[in-house]
Amino acid sequence: MKYDKLIYELSVPGRIGYTLPDQQLDDLAIESIYDSALLRFESLNLPEVSEFDVVRHYTNISKLNFGVETGFYPLGSCTMKYNPKINDEIASLPGFKNIHPQQSKGSIQPLLKLYYELQTMLSHIAGMDETSLNPFAGAHGELTGLMIMKAYHERRGDTRRTKVIIPDSAHGTNPASAAMLGFECVTIKSTAQGLIDLSTLKEHLGADVAGIMLTNPNTLGLFETDICEISKLVHEAGGLLYYDGANLNALLGIARPGDMGFDIMHMNLHKTFSTPHGGGGPGSGPVSVKRYLAPLLPNPRIVKDGNQYVVKTLDDAIGQIGGFYGNFLVYVRAYAYLKSMGNALSSIGPLAVLNANYVKEKLKDLYRLPIEASYMHEFVFNGLIDQSTGVKTLDIAKRLLDFNVHAPTIYFPLLFDQSIMIEPTEVESKDTLDNFIALMRNIAHEAIHEPDCLKLAPHFTPVGRLDEVTAARHPILKYQDYGK
Repeated sequence: MKYDKLIYELSVPGRIGYTLPDQQLDDLAIESIYDSALLRFESLNLPEVSEFDVVRHYTNISKLNFGVETGFYPLGSCTMKYNPKINDEIASLPGFKNIHPQQSKGSIQPLLKLYYELQTMLSHIAGMDETSLNPFAGAHGELTGLMIMKAYHERRGDTRRTKVIIPDSAHGTNPASAAMLGFECVTIKSTAQGLIDLSTLKEHLGADVAGIMLTNPNTLGLFETDICEISKLVHEAGGLLYYDGANLNALLGIARPGDMGFDIMHMNLHKTFSTPHGGGGPGSGPVSVKRYLAPLLPNPRIVKDGNQYVVKTLDDAIGQIGGFYGNFLVYVRAYAYLKSMGNALSSIGPLAVLNANYVKEKLKDLYRLPIEASYMHEFVFNGLIDQSTGVKTLDIAKRLLDFNVHAPTIYFPLLFDQSIMIEPTEVESKDTLDNFIALMRNIAHEAIHEPDCLKLAPHFTPVGRLDEVTAARHPILKYQDYGK
C-alpha cells in the first residue's frame, strides 16, 4: 500500500468496519431526538472500508510526520530540541491533568504554587522583576508586551510615541505585532557585520519613538556587542527596549536580557524550556518586565500572601488577554524541565554555541559565509561557494530530505539571497553533527558533478518535488477523485 493513498481510494463497495446496533428507530423517532436541520438522509458518499484498512491507513500516515524524535531538525531561529519524556509523564499525572481553575482557591493551591514558582524562575533567568504566564503563544506574548509598552506611554500622557524601531534582521512577527497595535514600523539597516548601525539608530530616535524591538543574539546568530550603548540611547530618547525571546536558548548560563537594559520581553517556552513545539499548540509566551512596568501586566495575577497563593486582579493592568491563567499543562512541563536541569541549565547556552560554531567551521570551505565571525546558537550561509551549475538553496534543502534530515530555514533572513540558517541546538551529539556535516559536504560535491540530482530532489520521499507556488495559491483542501 502506498503511503500517499487516501482513505477514499481504499474504499470497496460493501466493505464494513463496524455495524451499529439496530435500534429500530424510524425517521420520525430520529427527528424527535436530533434537530432535523442537522440530518442528511441522502448518500454522503462515505468510504466503505474495514477497521483493518482504517488502522493501517492512519498508521502509515503517522509515519509521514517528521519531528525532532525521528531525525535531525536544524531549523534556524526555532530551537527544535528534544523534549524529555519525563516532562510529559509529569504533566499527565491525575493531580495535574484533572484539576480545574474554577475549583475553590483552597483546592488548587498546588496549581497556584507551580505558577508562582515558575514565574519567579523565569524572571530570574530573564533578569527581570515580574512575569505573567497568561499569553498563549510566543506571538501572543509579543503582542502583550507591546500592549504594555503602549499603555506605559499613554498613561503618562506621552501620546506622540507612535513609532517602533525594528532592525532589518528581525523576525517577521515583530513588525506584524507592532502594526496590529497601530504603531508605525521603522526599519533600520544592519551594518556589513550584521549588527545594528548606531549612527542610523541615532537618526531615527526622537520624541515619537515608543521603543525598539530586538533579539540578542540577532537572527543572524550574532551578539549585538553595542547592546549597552543601544539601551542607553533608546532610554535617553524616552523609549523602551523590547526583547524578542526567540533566541534566548543561546544565552542560558551566559547572559540575561534584563541586565542588557531590556524593559520588556517574551519567552517561547517551546523553543527554550522543553514544551510542545508546532502543530498549532498548545503554546505559551510568558511576558517579563522590569518592576516599574509590573502593574501593567495582564490580569489575573498569581501572588504569594504569607503561606497562601492567591489570584488578584489589579486596576492598572492592561486587561485580561485570555481565559484563566494560561496553558497549565504547558507550564507543568516547563517547570519539570527547569527543576530537573537545576544548575545544569547554565550549560545550555555554551553547548548550543559550541555546536553551531563546530558545524559552521566544518562547512565554510564549501558554503558561503557572508559574515566571518564567532556566532552564537545559529549561523547563516549564503548558498554554495561554487554556483557554476546553478544549484540553489532550495535544491540543497530538498536533497537533505532524502537522508531523513529536516531542511534548515531557507531564504531567511532576507539580508542574503540564498540564506541557509542552521541551528543545531545543544541536545545533538557530535555523531549527529558529523553526519550532517558529511551530508552537506556530499551535497556540495553533487552540486558540481550531479547538479540534476539536486534540482530534481527529493527522490526517496513519499512524494517528489511539489509546485510550491501553486500549492500555496491553489491548495486542495478536500478529497477529489481525479480518476473520474
